[in-house]
Amino acid sequence: EVPEPGGPTGADLERAILGETPTLSGSDIAAAAGVSLADARRLWRALGFPDAANQNAFTTSDRDALILVAEAVAETGIDFETMLRLTRAVGQTVARLADWEVATITSAVDEFAARDGASADMMKATVRLVEELSARFDRLLVYSWRRHLAAAIGRIEAFAATDDETVTEATVGFADLVAFTALSNELGEDELGDLVEIFETRCSDVIADHNGRVIKTLGDSVLFLELDPVQAIDIALDIIAVVGRDERLPDVRLGLATGPVVLRMGDVYGPPVNLAARFTAVARRNRVIIDERTAELLPVVDFETRKLPARPLRGFGDVEPVTVRRTPPRH
Repeated sequence: EVPEPGGPTGADLERAILGETPTLSGSDIAAAAGVSLADARRLWRALGFPDAANQNAFTTSDRDALILVAEAVAETGIDFETMLRLTRAVGQTVARLADWEVATITSAVDEFAARDGASADMMKATVRLVEELSARFDRLLVYSWRRHLAAAIGRIEAFAATDDETVTEATVGFADLVAFTALSNELGEDELGDLVEIFETRCSDVIADHNGRVIKTLGDSVLFLELDPVQAIDIALDIIAVVGRDERLPDVRLGLATGPVVLRMGDVYGPPVNLAARFTAVARRNRVIIDERTAELLPVVDFETRKLPARPLRGFGDVEPVTVRRTPPRH
């Protein structure tokens, strides 16, 4: 909708978010921080932004952030390339968070505008919502980051850490919605978005309850990691139970594999990741397929496993998947 004459503009919204108007060039902030313009540009691109060195696109907050980076490199002994990787990690993570936040705020703007009787001016409602939320969300973001940082450092005790990557044996799980492509062609954008959010939320809650870790979500699938294979199976079976009870969601298939993996920059790599993903293509609806290594680690008193006929899996040759279920309670 067209903003009311004299109402807030896109520049006003940017100013409400940034807290000031960009007036500095890349050369200005690089000189203030005592770093080369080339290094300042590399850091800016690492955050995920296009090169703007020759424009007045920066604020005093950008200058102060660059000064902090320069001080960290100079005073802690951390090298610039490591700082660049940390900056890239922050940029990629926060970019996704920003997209998620904006999508959530957009859905709330109508209600916020109607509350203030300003439904004819969405820009005004958005600016006011941002102004009211920003300070609180900033504190929530820092709090959440510290909690996750503490948890990540705690995991180092369980992982064998090397320089900037962690290698360990773990169980990797893939939860995949059945017939998602066909379903996405039938649903409207809002319905599809709601379905994906419900699925990701249900899976994330189950994984957190079992002390697992969500590695990434891909719309119709969720990749998770768990050090304890028993907990990984519990996660898989509970996801099936939770998703199966929700009539809004289609059926789900899960594949799990155990073995050495590499953790790097918040992602996970290794044969178990690929094998778990391949298993989702051969699993039946609302069933869990695991590899032989995972089956070996499960207590026989708690789980029943059964080998299936070998089948070709791309990149692995002929593999005998294993089905698993909890042992029925004895009466």
